[in-house]
Amino acid sequence: MDPTQISHLALDIGGTLIKLVYFSANGDYSEESRNGCSVVKGRLCFAKFETRKIDDCLEFIRFNILHHSGVQQPNDEGHDKLYVKATGGGAFKFADLFKEKLGILFDKEDEMCSLVGGVNFLLKTVPREAFTYLDGQKKFVEIDHNDLYPYLLVNIGSGVSMIKVDGDGKYERISGTSLGGGTFLGLGKLLTKCKSFDELLELSHHGNNRVIDMLVGDIYGGTDYSKIGLSSTAIASSFGKAISDGKELEDYQPEDVARSLLRMISNNIGQIAYLNALRFGLKRIFFGGFFIRGLEYTMDTISVAVHFWSRGEAKAMFLRHEGFLGALGAFTSYNDQSLNDLKPHHHTVQRAILNCSGHNLRHIPVTSNLNESETIECSINLV
Repeated sequence: MDPTQISHLALDIGGTLIKLVYFSANGDYSEESRNGCSVVKGRLCFAKFETRKIDDCLEFIRFNILHHSGVQQPNDEGHDKLYVKATGGGAFKFADLFKEKLGILFDKEDEMCSLVGGVNFLLKTVPREAFTYLDGQKKFVEIDHNDLYPYLLVNIGSGVSMIKVDGDGKYERISGTSLGGGTFLGLGKLLTKCKSFDELLELSHHGNNRVIDMLVGDIYGGTDYSKIGLSSTAIASSFGKAISDGKELEDYQPEDVARSLLRMISNNIGQIAYLNALRFGLKRIFFGGFFIRGLEYTMDTISVAVHFWSRGEAKAMFLRHEGFLGALGAFTSYNDQSLNDLKPHHHTVQRAILNCSGHNLRHIPVTSNLNESETIECSINLV
């Protein structure tokens, strides 16, 4: 198998998760000539690991990518260093580790630039990428490429960054909050026995936040506060019932605690996002990051917050590949000077994806011990 395909690998190493995007050629490694260039058909694949389990990520790259691509290991005679695109704080923190263990040198890309590049790549090239979710209804949004900008990108990682995007390479981080996915997992681990993000999310799915949250109806005898537009079921105070219940932590069900925590953080992010969109007159708000994970309750909570504070004038929009924005942006940043003689042109990848139908976007497992991830059918231009 041609080893050049390993060069199409990009990482986004965050404080909580490591995200990978890599190109996998079709089994027959088929090529076709286009304008004097070789076009290798295949797909973009996605994988993720907890940063605290970085050794699992290293082994995945070693055995599932380097080994199957015919790339020599660091101790092999004649081994050359391999340059790979990387972004996020971990691209600096773990650079020596990847060099030592895998012989990989990081070609570092700016984190915010990668995030924006990843979103623009998806919105311009992948069919049925953006959608809304409200009241249990998922609706895909048609994106007019001539009327995309400006928009607000809300990236929910360990913390939250809110970025005003005005065009390709034109963006500004206008706000953010420290209450994000790291807060959810950190407090969740302290308040429940959950050890992982996915475990905590699954637990929250079975909980009832009204057991712990103080609602408007709890204050007003079960009625609405209609004069200011608050229903009886609106949350007046997250975790507010714990003040007067006279209970200890062990008296509450952990799934109820997890649900209340998820609702609190999601509501806060949705409200801050809309207020920043209002501040800059932005009509489109895209939410991304692995905090969402496609969880209906999370999306609905964020959507309700945006709908409430905007009085129905704004809608929260989500992305199918929400968790891989930075890694995708780093992947598309490969240029003619990258990686020895390999010269992938990401615009070629974009055109190929643009011509794909929705049926070509399918779920397949990346490996047996990972969640299923959507792959994107595409081709890479080699000159």
